[in-house]
Amino acid sequence: MSSILVRTAHGAGWVIAWRLMTRLLGIFSTLVLVRLLSPADFGLVALATAFALALDVCLSIGVEDQIIRSEAPGRALYDTAFTLNLMKALSVSLLLAMSAAPAAEFFGDARLRDVLLALALSAALSGATNIGIADFRRHLSFDKEFRLQFLPRLAGISMTIGIAWAFRSHWALVLGVLTNRFGIVVMSHVLHPYRQRLSLAAWRELSGVSFWSWAISLAATIRDRADSFVIGRVLGPAPLGIYAVGVEVAALPTTEMVDPICRACMPGFAATLRDSGREGVAPAYLRIIGLMAVLTLPAGIGTSLIAGPVVALVFGPAWLEAAPVMALIALGCTLSLAGNVSAALLNARAALRGILVVTAAAALLRIGLLLLFMPRWGLFGAALAIAMALLLEHLALVGGALRMLALRPWALLRVVHRPAIAAMAMAALLWGCGLGWAPAPGAAAAALARLGQAIPLAVASYALVLLALWRLAACPAGAEADLLRLIQSLLARMGFAWRRLAPR
Repeated sequence: MSSILVRTAHGAGWVIAWRLMTRLLGIFSTLVLVRLLSPADFGLVALATAFALALDVCLSIGVEDQIIRSEAPGRALYDTAFTLNLMKALSVSLLLAMSAAPAAEFFGDARLRDVLLALALSAALSGATNIGIADFRRHLSFDKEFRLQFLPRLAGISMTIGIAWAFRSHWALVLGVLTNRFGIVVMSHVLHPYRQRLSLAAWRELSGVSFWSWAISLAATIRDRADSFVIGRVLGPAPLGIYAVGVEVAALPTTEMVDPICRACMPGFAATLRDSGREGVAPAYLRIIGLMAVLTLPAGIGTSLIAGPVVALVFGPAWLEAAPVMALIALGCTLSLAGNVSAALLNARAALRGILVVTAAAALLRIGLLLLFMPRWGLFGAALAIAMALLLEHLALVGGALRMLALRPWALLRVVHRPAIAAMAMAALLWGCGLGWAPAPGAAAAALARLGQAIPLAVASYALVLLALWRLAACPAGAEADLLRLIQSLLARMGFAWRRLAPR
């Protein structure tokens, strides 16, 4: 168990570092862009990107994951994977170009046509990415993935801000996407020496998993893009832009902590399953979820609690409708932490049929709830629908993982109950003081003052309750002990003395 924890922690550390760096750049970029561009600009590009990603994911075949699962992948597998990816990229590019005009007419915005044509070029570029970079995940070399992603991201953000400042146009967002894509292609060939060739020699090895991966991707596309299409069609680009910004901020704890850890978990789980089977994975699965709960529950619930002042301070009065969206989606994303780890485990075990069933059911549920709630409550109804669908989907994924590992639900509750109680106590305190889930203040100064009160109170209350519960339980080994050892190690490296609170 210690092996997978160490490898996962090391890999997740690099992925989190990458996400933190790019998120800081992204926050800076967003702060600038919301003052240079209108909500309609954001909504237009969000709609076009959703359309492009829908086509891309519909043709996704999951060949990189099969390279990661394979015990000894050969050149034939790599070359076949590259060829299939290239064929997919060119197909997506062609479909985007062909559907640009009809999509613009359907959504009632002529500008959408040219944006989709530009994204068709981005899709074609993606086919030239070096397939050898799949080795970075296979061997948990996430430091190389950090370098692969960082410079293109920096270049894309610089391009976006520069064009937005000069022209105040939605094309700033589009050209940023193109710059980032081109940079990734170039860096993939700089960082990995593999030089692929066109071949379909290993198509039989990929055909079985590729079908299931394609079906999962199709269901995931419908699930993930349903909100953008429904809101864009019913309410228009401006409300969609507000919704997109609210969702992006609400999902920060998931995108910046849960997703990086899960990205490292999947190859780690695959390696452990190859070496020691199900019995070797179960303890690590629970330990990882426990550690993630300590970090992500307060972050996600705290984000929901202070949604109003965050939107008022960071984005301004034009975006206040994003506050309730942010509050609801943050709660839904927070409760998905165990589901994301479970999905990584099921993917590593190639339990693709089960993932497909859950994803397809979640897609239908999202659409049904959106159609039920949106006509009555607008953007708030859309956020409520997505939050409820997230909760039910991830409960199903956790159930599948527990069955696979022959674990009872109590085993999972045992590793998350202390951070869950501490997070609920934090929420109750802030709500009782009028600092949590309150309406967005109209002035930036009032928002700043409220955040100055709420954030220290939330951090202190959560930490004190969690530490008290851990002490009352006689300081057992687990997530709290793992976190304290990590803090102790970091402080020791900085030259500080630290009393050993965590058991060995």
